[in-house]
Amino acid sequence: MQKVEIRYLKAADKQFWFCLDKHLPEKEFENKLHTKRAYVLLLSDKPIGLLRYNLFWDNTPFCTMLIIDEEYRGKGYGKQLMTYWEKDMKEQGYGMLLTSTQVDEDAQHFYRKLGYKDCGGFIIDIPKYAQPMELLLIKEIKQESVKV
Repeated sequence: MQKVEIRYLKAADKQFWFCLDKHLPEKEFENKLHTKRAYVLLLSDKPIGLLRYNLFWDNTPFCTMLIIDEEYRGKGYGKQLMTYWEKDMKEQGYGMLLTSTQVDEDAQHFYRKLGYKDCGGFIIDIPKYAQPMELLLIKEIKQESVKV
Protein backbone atom coordinates (compact mmCIF):
# COMPACT_ATOMS: atom_id res chain seq x y z
CA MET A 1 0.00 0.00 0.00
CA GLN A 2 1.39 3.36 -1.02
CA LYS A 3 1.33 6.22 1.49
CA VAL A 4 -0.39 9.47 0.47
CA GLU A 5 0.86 12.71 2.01
CA ILE A 6 -0.43 16.23 1.33
CA ARG A 7 1.59 19.17 2.57
CA TYR A 8 2.28 22.82 1.90
CA LEU A 9 4.62 23.68 -0.94
CA LYS A 10 8.36 23.67 -0.14
CA ALA A 11 11.22 25.38 -1.98
CA ALA A 12 12.60 21.93 -2.85
CA ASP A 13 9.40 21.25 -4.89
CA LYS A 14 10.26 23.87 -7.51
CA GLN A 15 11.48 21.54 -10.26
CA PHE A 16 8.51 19.20 -9.84
CA TRP A 17 6.08 22.12 -9.66
CA PHE A 18 7.11 23.58 -13.00
CA CYS A 19 6.97 20.14 -14.66
CA LEU A 20 3.19 20.18 -14.07
CA ASP A 21 2.28 23.87 -13.78
CA LYS A 22 3.17 25.73 -16.98
CA HIS A 23 1.14 28.84 -16.11
CA LEU A 24 2.61 30.09 -12.84
CA PRO A 25 5.26 32.80 -13.14
CA GLU A 26 8.41 32.03 -11.13
CA LYS A 27 7.83 35.12 -8.95
CA GLU A 28 4.42 33.74 -8.01
CA PHE A 29 5.98 30.41 -7.00
CA GLU A 30 7.88 32.33 -4.32
CA ASN A 31 4.64 34.05 -3.29
CA LYS A 32 2.79 30.72 -2.98
CA LEU A 33 5.67 29.37 -0.92
CA HIS A 34 5.63 32.36 1.42
CA THR A 35 1.82 32.60 1.81
CA LYS A 36 1.25 28.81 2.01
CA ARG A 37 -1.31 28.96 -0.76
CA ALA A 38 -0.13 25.81 -2.50
CA TYR A 39 -0.01 22.10 -1.72
CA VAL A 40 1.86 19.10 -3.06
CA LEU A 41 0.44 15.58 -3.01
CA LEU A 42 3.04 12.85 -2.58
CA LEU A 43 2.61 9.13 -3.13
CA SER A 44 5.21 7.15 -1.17
CA ASP A 45 7.32 10.34 -0.98
CA LYS A 46 7.09 10.95 -4.75
CA PRO A 47 5.31 14.21 -5.75
CA ILE A 48 2.45 13.47 -8.16
CA GLY A 49 0.03 16.39 -7.82
CA LEU A 50 -0.45 20.01 -6.83
CA LEU A 51 -3.08 22.56 -5.94
CA ARG A 52 -2.71 26.32 -5.73
CA TYR A 53 -5.19 29.03 -4.80
CA ASN A 54 -5.66 32.77 -4.36
CA LEU A 55 -8.24 34.83 -2.50
CA PHE A 56 -11.01 36.14 -4.75
CA TRP A 57 -12.21 39.54 -3.47
CA ASP A 58 -9.40 39.13 -0.91
CA ASN A 59 -11.73 36.98 1.22
CA THR A 60 -12.81 33.87 -0.70
CA PRO A 61 -10.45 30.97 -1.51
CA PHE A 62 -10.33 30.34 -5.26
CA CYS A 63 -8.60 27.18 -6.50
CA THR A 64 -6.63 28.36 -9.52
CA MET A 65 -4.90 25.08 -10.38
CA LEU A 66 -5.37 21.43 -9.54
CA ILE A 67 -3.32 18.96 -11.51
CA ILE A 68 -2.29 15.35 -11.02
CA ASP A 69 0.53 13.81 -13.04
CA GLU A 70 -1.08 12.05 -16.01
CA GLU A 71 0.05 8.58 -14.93
CA TYR A 72 -1.90 8.90 -11.66
CA ARG A 73 -5.16 10.47 -12.88
CA GLY A 74 -8.49 8.77 -12.31
CA LYS A 75 -7.36 7.11 -9.07
CA GLY A 76 -8.90 9.51 -6.54
CA TYR A 77 -5.83 11.67 -5.84
CA GLY A 78 -7.45 14.84 -7.17
CA LYS A 79 -10.42 14.27 -4.88
CA GLN A 80 -8.07 13.74 -1.92
CA LEU A 81 -6.26 16.98 -2.71
CA MET A 82 -9.49 18.98 -3.03
CA THR A 83 -10.87 17.45 0.19
CA TYR A 84 -7.66 18.38 2.01
CA TRP A 85 -7.82 21.96 0.69
CA GLU A 86 -11.50 22.29 1.64
CA LYS A 87 -10.76 21.07 5.17
CA ASP A 88 -7.84 23.49 5.52
CA MET A 89 -9.99 26.40 4.29
CA LYS A 90 -12.78 25.44 6.68
CA GLU A 91 -10.30 25.31 9.58
CA GLN A 92 -9.11 28.79 8.60
CA GLY A 93 -12.71 30.01 8.95
CA TYR A 94 -13.79 30.35 5.33
CA GLY A 95 -17.37 29.43 4.44
CA MET A 96 -17.33 29.50 0.65
CA LEU A 97 -14.95 28.26 -2.06
CA LEU A 98 -14.59 28.99 -5.76
CA THR A 99 -12.88 27.28 -8.65
CA SER A 100 -13.09 27.41 -12.43
CA THR A 101 -12.43 25.43 -15.58
CA GLN A 102 -12.88 25.99 -19.27
CA VAL A 103 -16.20 24.70 -20.62
CA ASP A 104 -14.41 22.37 -23.03
CA GLU A 105 -12.58 20.58 -20.18
CA ASP A 106 -13.86 17.53 -18.29
CA ALA A 107 -12.88 19.03 -14.92
CA GLN A 108 -16.34 20.61 -14.57
CA HIS A 109 -17.81 17.11 -14.03
CA PHE A 110 -15.17 16.35 -11.38
CA TYR A 111 -15.99 19.53 -9.46
CA ARG A 112 -19.74 18.94 -9.65
CA LYS A 113 -19.24 15.44 -8.16
CA LEU A 114 -17.50 17.16 -5.24
CA GLY A 115 -20.53 19.39 -4.63
CA TYR A 116 -19.56 22.50 -6.59
CA LYS A 117 -22.33 24.33 -8.45
CA ASP A 118 -22.10 26.44 -11.59
CA CYS A 119 -22.27 30.13 -10.70
CA GLY A 120 -21.35 31.97 -13.88
CA GLY A 121 -18.64 32.39 -16.40
CA PHE A 122 -16.88 34.76 -18.72
CA ILE A 123 -15.51 34.85 -22.23
CA ILE A 124 -12.13 36.30 -23.13
CA ASP A 125 -12.18 37.29 -26.80
CA ILE A 126 -9.07 39.46 -26.92
CA PRO A 127 -7.10 37.72 -29.69
CA LYS A 128 -3.83 37.29 -27.81
CA TYR A 129 -5.64 35.81 -24.77
CA ALA A 130 -8.72 34.18 -26.35
CA GLN A 131 -9.92 30.90 -24.89
CA PRO A 132 -13.16 28.95 -24.48
CA MET A 133 -15.60 30.26 -21.87
CA GLU A 134 -14.33 30.00 -18.29
CA LEU A 135 -16.94 28.35 -16.06
CA LEU A 136 -17.01 29.44 -12.40
CA LEU A 137 -18.08 26.96 -9.72
CA ILE A 138 -18.92 27.58 -6.06
CA LYS A 139 -19.30 25.49 -2.91
CA GLU A 140 -20.39 26.31 0.61
CA ILE A 141 -18.35 24.76 3.41
CA LYS A 142 -20.43 24.93 6.53
CA GLN A 143 -18.85 25.55 9.88
CA GLU A 144 -19.93 23.20 12.65
CA SER A 145 -22.10 24.90 15.21
CA VAL A 146 -20.81 24.68 18.76
CA LYS A 147 -23.25 22.96 21.12
CA VAL A 148 -23.49 24.34 24.61
